[in-house]
Amino acid sequence: MYTPPHYSNSDIEEIKDFLRNNAFGILINIVDNKPWGTHIPLELETAKNGSDILVGHIAKANPQWKHFRNDAEVLCIFNGPHAYVSSSWYKEEEVPTWNYIAVHVYGALQVLTEEETMQSMHRLVDKYEKSSKNPISLNNLSAKTLRQVKGVVGFKITISDIQASYKLSQTQKDDHHTIISELEERPNSGSQGIADYMKD
Repeated sequence: MYTPPHYSNSDIEEIKDFLRNNAFGILINIVDNKPWGTHIPLELETAKNGSDILVGHIAKANPQWKHFRNDAEVLCIFNGPHAYVSSSWYKEEEVPTWNYIAVHVYGALQVLTEEETMQSMHRLVDKYEKSSKNPISLNNLSAKTLRQVKGVVGFKITISDIQASYKLSQTQKDDHHTIISELEERPNSGSQGIADYMKD
């Protein structure tokens, strides 16, 4: 990912926190000589050896999995908030731009066993059910319902490289207060989210 130096974020703990809170990403590999992407939850976890991994699953009906090659490199893309920034908010004349947060994760993919896939689904459901009014557990679902796991392919990705771009008007320091104020007046979540990141 092309990232000018002033937008690059190398704070690995901050990036990991971003990945935990923005886990819905895009898994990309090559299918029939073309890039293929699937939008899925990709959970950041720690392997037994201490390395950082992403864990996920896709439907067997999706042909992407037939092109999984153990230890082949894949790309996962995660997007955070983004917002249009009007140059009318600047003291000096300039062109408008777009502020955003994006993280690209590269790594080697390995297919999980059915048992490992089921374990990962338990972790996934337990994580997101915590805030439900009436949380469910896979432990309480019937064997018939749980047989649906046979219709997915689980995998883990051992992370080899993380690239993070946090474009937050770093080149317009003198205008930060105005940019934040203008973004906060907009009702959309992207503008609100970028304003919050710019305050930090």
